[in-house]
Amino acid sequence: MNKNKKINIKGMQIVTFKRSQEDYISLTDMAKFKSYDSGIVIANWLSTKYTIAFMGAWEQLHNPGFNLIEFHKIKNEAGSNGFIVSSSFWIKQTKAIGIISSAGRYGGTFAHKDIAFEFATWLSPEFKLFLIKEFQRLKEEESERLATGWDTKRMLTRINYRIHTDAIKERLIPKQITKQEENVIYANEADVLNVALFGMTAKSWRDNNPKIDGNIRDYANVAQLVCLANLENLNAEFIHAGLSQKQRLQKLNESAIVQMKSLINNPSVKNLEQGDKK
Repeated sequence: MNKNKKINIKGMQIVTFKRSQEDYISLTDMAKFKSYDSGIVIANWLSTKYTIAFMGAWEQLHNPGFNLIEFHKIKNEAGSNGFIVSSSFWIKQTKAIGIISSAGRYGGTFAHKDIAFEFATWLSPEFKLFLIKEFQRLKEEESERLATGWDTKRMLTRINYRIHTDAIKERLIPKQITKQEENVIYANEADVLNVALFGMTAKSWRDNNPKIDGNIRDYANVAQLVCLANLENLNAEFIHAGLSQKQRLQKLNESAIVQMKSLINNPSVKNLEQGDKK
């Protein structure tokens, strides 16, 4: 599970989190809208014929492991006197994934946002509108953070770009050559970095990904982009030192391995990857 986040509805704190890139919302928190025990409120909602039909349809659409035989048994009994469906019973019998139930201090019943919105409708149309509004606000904030994080990532590769290209221009580009020949030299040096870090040239990546737009660096993660910015600086120094391309490639590759081992577990890099603001 990803880090929990909260939305506020009329003074109520409702926890949300991501699981396998899908948003889940706490039904336990939402049920507090009613003045009864949360477990009883959720069980009463789950036991209606409409809810069972909706839950079954959702699971069949999203869950290949859904137990249809048990689902039909529950569906046939739904609405009969004394028949109650708890979240734990539903999950155990049908192998459902749309609802998650856990015990303990930070436990409770959570549901995929599609299901949570249905629960909100049952609780109160007004409550549902507030929930949708606050949830959308949360997603907009996340999108803004991700966009900011991506801009930051791209900037990392540009920080040392000028240092790198100046070193190439000063030391590796002969005088009085054509622009095309100059571009070839720049591309070759860019590929020295690509091979050192990614293990392949830009052309090799394009050949392996013919249906994907962009280039190899567009699909790099934050740790790789931080490392790439450092490698640009190192390569500039190696060029000024007069090292051959073969020597530089070996040293850059050794440095990339050491840096990536450190960067992968760096909390600041992980936060930047997620677009989080400290």
